[in-house]
Amino acid sequence: MAGGRGTEAQVGVYKRIAPVRWGILGAAGIALRKVVPGMRESALAQVVAIASRDISKAQAAANDLGIPRAYGSYEELIDDPDVEAIYNPLPNHLHVPWSIRAAERGKHVLCEKPIALTAAETRTLIAARDRTAVKIGEAFMVRTHPQWLKVREIVASGRIGELRLIAGHFSYFRRDPADIRSRVEWGGGALMDVGCYPITISRWLFDAEPTEVVGLIERDPDMKIDRMTSGLLRFEKGQATFSCATQLVPYQTMQIFGTTGRIAVEIPFNAPPRNECRIFVDDGSDLAGGGIEAIVFPAVDQYSVQADRFSEAIRGVGSVPVSLEDAMGNMAVIDALFRSAGSRAWEGP
Repeated sequence: MAGGRGTEAQVGVYKRIAPVRWGILGAAGIALRKVVPGMRESALAQVVAIASRDISKAQAAANDLGIPRAYGSYEELIDDPDVEAIYNPLPNHLHVPWSIRAAERGKHVLCEKPIALTAAETRTLIAARDRTAVKIGEAFMVRTHPQWLKVREIVASGRIGELRLIAGHFSYFRRDPADIRSRVEWGGGALMDVGCYPITISRWLFDAEPTEVVGLIERDPDMKIDRMTSGLLRFEKGQATFSCATQLVPYQTMQIFGTTGRIAVEIPFNAPPRNECRIFVDDGSDLAGGGIEAIVFPAVDQYSVQADRFSEAIRGVGSVPVSLEDAMGNMAVIDALFRSAGSRAWEGP
């Protein structure tokens, strides 16, 4: 079923609660190509408005995606009394300011990752959430995808022994000075854009914060963003390593190593919405692959699942999947990696 739904308990929940009325704060590519189409498949999310500083852009998006109302300013959207929740896909430096403004208008907020430019900035968003009593979360859609929930379940079960090492990589190639991800002052660069994924997964699977980290950064000679970054995170019970880049061949992988087994996630971050996903659990008995079990997951749109889970939290069913406290922990690691790259030393988050 769409959105990863299917259990009798879930269907019962959906029949009892009304869909949440959503507004989209900006016409970003990720919103128009991925998040809004996913929301349209959700039984619990109803997109009723979209805003852009260019009204023609908002109207075009509304026409293409079947959204009833289009606004030519962000203020009009967050002032719309019919909108209950906001999805914020604005450039990174606008995440916290506009999420706070929306919260102060009584709107719940699902904000794109990374949640802020720094951990300190995240604290101001936490204060706004506590002051306004709305739900605010970070949009790490991977954390609600069935394949990652299964990985976490397998790790917790002890099937791969004690978790000791997580290794990941996430890269793509795009060198465009006009791209918002190419602006250092706007929070551009590889670590903020894609390195945040293996970091959040590693923290989630270890169920802990790293004690210290070390980072290595290569910057673009003209735009000064980090175009290739590697990190090593030391946890009390293990380690996590990752590399990320914005000027390398597109590729992504995550490997989870235990004392007696290993898990590989085939497409860890950009899970296709119309195709099956697979993870591989290896008992280590045969280097040729004889000890590997493939676990297959039916096609599911992870943005639809994300909308389901956050909408449920708004209606009082369950909790926000990625809390602001969790988001601040991720930002603290990113902050420390940037510091480490400068100091050439281990840094504590």
